[in-house]
Amino acid sequence: MKPIFVTQPYLPPLEEFVPYLEQIWQSKTLTNRGPMHQRLETQLCEHLGVEHISLFANGTLALVTALQALRITGEVITTPYSFVATAHSLLWNGITPVFADIDPLTLNLDPRNIEDAITPQTTAIVPVHCYGTPCDIDGIQRIADNYNLKVIYDAAHAFGVKRDGQSILKAGDLSILSFHATKVFNTFEGGAIISPDAKTKQRIDHLKNFGFVDEVTVVAPGINGKMSEVNAAFGLLQLQHIDRALARRAEIDAMYRARLDGVAGIRLLQQPLPGNTSNHSYFPILVGPNFSMTRDELYHLMKEQGVHGRRYFYPLISEFPMYRHLPSAQPGLMPVAHEVSRQVLCLPMYPALTDEEVNRIADTVRYAATVQRQAAA
Repeated sequence: MKPIFVTQPYLPPLEEFVPYLEQIWQSKTLTNRGPMHQRLETQLCEHLGVEHISLFANGTLALVTALQALRITGEVITTPYSFVATAHSLLWNGITPVFADIDPLTLNLDPRNIEDAITPQTTAIVPVHCYGTPCDIDGIQRIADNYNLKVIYDAAHAFGVKRDGQSILKAGDLSILSFHATKVFNTFEGGAIISPDAKTKQRIDHLKNFGFVDEVTVVAPGINGKMSEVNAAFGLLQLQHIDRALARRAEIDAMYRARLDGVAGIRLLQQPLPGNTSNHSYFPILVGPNFSMTRDELYHLMKEQGVHGRRYFYPLISEFPMYRHLPSAQPGLMPVAHEVSRQVLCLPMYPALTDEEVNRIADTVRYAATVQRQAAA
């Protein structure tokens, strides 16, 4: 039986990409803010409803540069429930991560726990819109304003997500996107920073190009974070397909919910509130203690059936060797994050999944519940 993996990159028809490559071959411009790069920045601003965007070679470089752009130092409060790049970007900048527990419903940083983690050394908050679910941006901003903190959102999962009709990417001081191959919108590899104004974008653009202003002027110790013309060209093509890809993701999400609703011990995350839009970037389920087996047992059973889910995010960032020594990494300080990390299992989610495959995945979960209960009886 054909295996089903947790994700698969969306690839438009190859023949549609060839004309873009021909233009690059004709221009002989491969990088350094070429025409494809400039077009993609413009079109992404229009599509996402933002004013200023800076493209990067990947999302991690964007995170590292965002912290540099706002001159963040000292301690930064962030979530333990994310991909390691969120915290790694802090260490690369000589910043101490301070972990705070998450909300049990959204799985995002809980503002109440953020405030408890603030010290005189705290300079910023780096929340994550986990699985594309918006953080409590109002609650986080109130805390930031009260304590004079910067807010940089890791929005790697949140391409196209809106709250009350407005892009979630406008929240905070900066937002970072990832265009990695597995993301809703991909440029093979890539990322971006969304800025609130032209001056901030200019500083970011300098930092991602070694600090150069012109061929004889360097104003900052920048790095090489530029997106290539080939990546930008692929992004331009992807934008032509993104609406269809998102629509298919929504269909798959609805099918999962219909098939898994009411399965004892399986919790599904809440759907977006009216007026909000989701990109359905992931489909996590939480395997609770009243399910017929543990999360790991279900994970391995599914694998035996050719369905390869992933335990996103397990272990927690705070459990890795470079973080576990931190005072904020103590498990007792983050009971919700630890519980969720032991329960979460992301089911396959990508536009090319067929209805038959979605049913097969859901049937595997339902089968696990039924068979194990009968065996226990």
